[in-house]
Amino acid sequence: MRLSRRILLASSASATAASAVPAVAWAQSRRHPTLDADPFNLGVASGDPEPDGVVLWTRLAVHPLAEDGMGGMPNGSVDVRWEVATDERFRRRVASGRYETGPEIGYSVHIEVEGLEPGREYYYRFRTGRWVSPVGRTRTAPPLGSIPAELRMAFASCSQYEHGYFTAYRHLAESNPDLVLHLGDYQYEYKAGVYLSPDGNVRDHEGPETVSLATYRQRHAQYKTDPDLQAAHAVAPWLVVWDDHEVENNWADEVPESGSDTPEPEDFLRRREAAFKAYWENMPLRRSSVPSGIDMQLYRRVQWGQLANFHMMDTRQYRDDQACGDGTQSNCADAWDESRTITGQEQEDWLIEGFHSSSARWDLLGQQVFFTQRDAAAAEDDLRTSMDGWDGYAASRQRIIDGWVEAEVRNPVVLTGDVHTHWAGEILPDFPAAQGASVGVELVASSITSGGNGVDSVPEDNAALVINPHIKFRNAQRGYVETVIGPDQMDVHFRVVPQVTVQGAPVYTRRSYSVVDGDRTLHQTYDRPVDPATMSKDTGPFADSDELADDFLN
Repeated sequence: MRLSRRILLASSASATAASAVPAVAWAQSRRHPTLDADPFNLGVASGDPEPDGVVLWTRLAVHPLAEDGMGGMPNGSVDVRWEVATDERFRRRVASGRYETGPEIGYSVHIEVEGLEPGREYYYRFRTGRWVSPVGRTRTAPPLGSIPAELRMAFASCSQYEHGYFTAYRHLAESNPDLVLHLGDYQYEYKAGVYLSPDGNVRDHEGPETVSLATYRQRHAQYKTDPDLQAAHAVAPWLVVWDDHEVENNWADEVPESGSDTPEPEDFLRRREAAFKAYWENMPLRRSSVPSGIDMQLYRRVQWGQLANFHMMDTRQYRDDQACGDGTQSNCADAWDESRTITGQEQEDWLIEGFHSSSARWDLLGQQVFFTQRDAAAAEDDLRTSMDGWDGYAASRQRIIDGWVEAEVRNPVVLTGDVHTHWAGEILPDFPAAQGASVGVELVASSITSGGNGVDSVPEDNAALVINPHIKFRNAQRGYVETVIGPDQMDVHFRVVPQVTVQGAPVYTRRSYSVVDGDRTLHQTYDRPVDPATMSKDTGPFADSDELADDFLN
């Protein structure tokens, strides 16, 4: 069933209402306030589906941009009713209940619905007083032993609010996926005017740089008021993981970035704790991910029958500090230090154990930073790579590759965000020699907006593909990736929008690939010729990405 226009329009109406600051009067009862303004201005969402249930989310805010991060809500608890039905008009309700929220969790609502049927669509909504939320659509995972005919999965990353309009999210919603993965940089920490797009910022962040719980809550609320993002959340369940900007740029475990607004260790840990709490409050995550101080359990595994396993990873919270001073470095010996890790030992063990226990057709790693080797130096005796990605933790990467090879994982696929460009590549068993037959593929989603409009180019003319023949595709336009995963084949479509500085830009497929069951290589099935109006004049290995000239804002 296609998502109806009524749901999409409801998302837009909710967000439009949020842009006005309501004059709120509170009528207090003995325990619970009565709200005199609509609190459902941040939309609805669902996530982490299982065969018998799913997480439902909303957050109450009558004034989303309130400086204290409380969304203009009263200082008291609020009763929220929730409903799940098999039809959009809620004539056939199958589950309902009440939830009490309040200031201690930022007026967020997380419902872990159980007892649903596997592999089917449901609709959900929330109520409080006379106010009713927009309607969301979700889906339960299929039965664990089943192999469904297909899974329509989209994935995205890097949505800098100031750099453009979230048109790509709207197109993603209209594609009616069964499942959406967001691989990090969902929101950005900078105050207005700090991170400038090459095309100029089209709108501003509210408030200062995010360092406190109040400012993180405010920033998440600002992003959630966007109607296109609300539509994407309302269309399907999401699997979310963070990258760096949910806290601050290029943080590594307990180490802040160079030049941080919170350079002192104790200040950064307070900031990290605040960011983690706000992230949980604003995402459709389970109780198992509720933060405990500076710790939060985010890596987890979601099964889609026996068709696919999604190993959702965390490459920020447990990593060693970036080697050789971060940035792009040549011949950094520390990057190959066996003792260094990007995942931490516990997560690495969990992942490799998951490989050995998997019986799925496809094992997909939902993670943040570039995985396969990406050399920026043409000279044979020079290996110039990014220290923030897996190239900066090469021994850690090799253990993961060896793990899935030894476990005989049938179809390993790495899903990546972060770098604001589309890429597709094959993963070789031996780096840095870059030798051997492909043992897996990596698919990298460009940004939703980060970096501005972006540019097109002939991929094969790009120096990165010449230097790294295992990399097959690169495109620096904005967009996301659509996939159709079946038992015998995975089809991949790199979707792009030509502009993000204007609203309502069209979307089209720039290139498509298929990955055949058991083959572990990329087969190009479609390519759209370059439009000269969108062409890049710079074809360097990191052209048009924020990695060029060590500008690491991605």
